[in-house]
Amino acid sequence: MGANASWRTAVLLANKEIRPHDLLWISEPRDFRAKAELPAWASPEWLSVAPVVVRREAVSANDIVPVGIRGRTRGERFAAFITSERKSRRITPEALFRAGARREQTAVARLLCMRALAQIAPELDQLQLAWGVIGSVGFTLASGVSTLRQDSDLGLLLRDARPLPRTEAYALLWLLRTAPARIDMQVDTGYGGFALACIGPSAA
Repeated sequence: MGANASWRTAVLLANKEIRPHDLLWISEPRDFRAKAELPAWASPEWLSVAPVVVRREAVSANDIVPVGIRGRTRGERFAAFITSERKSRRITPEALFRAGARREQTAVARLLCMRALAQIAPELDQLQLAWGVIGSVGFTLASGVSTLRQDSDLGLLLRDARPLPRTEAYALLWLLRTAPARIDMQVDTGYGGFALACIGPSAA
């Protein structure tokens, strides 16, 4: 069921132009549907600045979107659902770096994950790959609220339905190995997703 569920969710979300890893802003806690009450840290004030991330999960209706709410710490995570019309704003991982969402905060810019992003972004563009920023770095770029640490990974998303040519795969692997921070790259084929690599800086 896992593979079919992933395929189904990807197709449903694609039809609504909302896809896994997209970030949505939901202004009212009452707009969330969940088996339990929202945690205290998911306050209206927090949700006004903190986007939720679209999860990959099978849903029973076309207007239901599975999302994940995140707080300031790793332990603050909560899975829920919303109806698609309740979002007040949406941004894709691909748009984060290109639409001027990058925050030039000195303290954040010095972190290894942000240095890795600045280094790898033009190289990924040169390879003409459809890529975006996800995870804690994407959350920080979108919200302006940093939850990053010096050892934070850089989460990247690669959307590509075609098989990756060997030359591009080798070039991509080299970029990941030479980055100054650990990189977690997810691949979305449009019908499902998988982890391509979670690679740290080369010891060489």
